[in-house]
Amino acid sequence: MPSKLAIYPGTFDPLTNGHVSLIRRACEIFDHVLVAVAEDTHKQPLFTAAERLEMVRETFKNEPSVSAEIFNGLLVNFAVEKQAHVIVRGLRAVSDFEYEFQLALMNRKLERKIQTIFLMTDYQWLYISSTIIKAAASLGGNVKELVPPTVERRLLEKYREPGNSAAPA
Repeated sequence: MPSKLAIYPGTFDPLTNGHVSLIRRACEIFDHVLVAVAEDTHKQPLFTAAERLEMVRETFKNEPSVSAEIFNGLLVNFAVEKQAHVIVRGLRAVSDFEYEFQLALMNRKLERKIQTIFLMTDYQWLYISSTIIKAAASLGGNVKELVPPTVERRLLEKYREPGNSAAPA
């Protein structure tokens, strides 16, 4: 892996244009960004880890400085395994900071060699989250401008499945 490898972790359920923006901006700072798709999550994901990984890979298929993998367990252990020294985290609002700060401090306690870098989201993505996008899509809302095309397609497919929502077919 390149010398300046950063890991950008998350559930990415689903990947949003806010995530895409942060990943591309991180590529301006680091040689390579490894998008780490968390398989272990306290959330109830709509998409499997494999589906989330596919969406990330499809979105960045023409960008050699971005790769993606699924990880399990402690993020810092994954970072050490990949020989990364930086974790990139995104902040949308002040409300994100306290939680992210606690995570960064715990990661630092667990592995002193790992640094956390915070990037502020671009203003146009301040109000979006994967949760809000899923809620809108589940009710038939148009999320086209909020997610990459592959994600929009998969959301439409997922919510057309029986039992997933009242979204129109």
